[in-house]
Amino acid sequence: MGLDPALTCDLARYAPQTRFAPLGEDGQRKLLQSRALLCGCGALGSTIANWLVRAGVGTVRIVDRDFVEPTNLQRQTLFDETDARNQTPKAVAADEKLRKINSNVTIEPIVANIDPANIEQFFDGVDVVLDGTDNFATRFLINDAAVKLGRPWIYGGCVGAGGQTMTILPGETPCLRCLMPECPEPNNTTTCQTVGILGPIVGIIASIEAVEAIKILSGNRSAVSRDMTVVDLWQNQVRRVDVRRLRDQVDCPACKHAEFAWLAGG
Repeated sequence: MGLDPALTCDLARYAPQTRFAPLGEDGQRKLLQSRALLCGCGALGSTIANWLVRAGVGTVRIVDRDFVEPTNLQRQTLFDETDARNQTPKAVAADEKLRKINSNVTIEPIVANIDPANIEQFFDGVDVVLDGTDNFATRFLINDAAVKLGRPWIYGGCVGAGGQTMTILPGETPCLRCLMPECPEPNNTTTCQTVGILGPIVGIIASIEAVEAIKILSGNRSAVSRDMTVVDLWQNQVRRVDVRRLRDQVDCPACKHAEFAWLAGG
């Protein structure tokens, strides 16, 4: 556990971003007092964690159950060959690297699977939740907890050369179940194991997730995107999909009826 970053950190460290007027020193101080939960620390998660810690987010709680493997190194930017040889838990390896990047923030590494029994515990005290997972079952669980507890969360996913991300502000914007009423079956979705993945798409989607979190944590909620962003790097395409009407058009069990089937066990 680190000291209170607001008391120990010199704002001069963050001068390159505080000179950005919409953030400024006031926004930076809010970042230093903020707390983020990162669900998963693989490709997306390791890149997101890197940006949040460098930006001075006061506490970053990282939950991941997996261990570093050689094939992770193609796209998971916090890890190296030593981590892979030692089969270090990803949360632990991330903690070791991130502390060297910014010793003034607090990293809370947790080696655990996210499930209905523990997810609300992981949400405790955080201001935003970020998606670094690789499956829709966990995302639907995160969505249930976020809507129930009123926590903003940022969905993101990548496969091949494409990816998408959407920020969810419970009570204001559509949630994941507004967008996808049913969780896709694992056998009906493409994955990195079936079609592969290019590292650069991870960097783009993770960076969008990170800046959306920075907007929220710095008190710039009005700047948060209300669209879903879809990127195809191979085709050089970026699209913004207007999803704002979904919340009114869809009879969402989570948003409108407070029915949280995934929290109850799926």
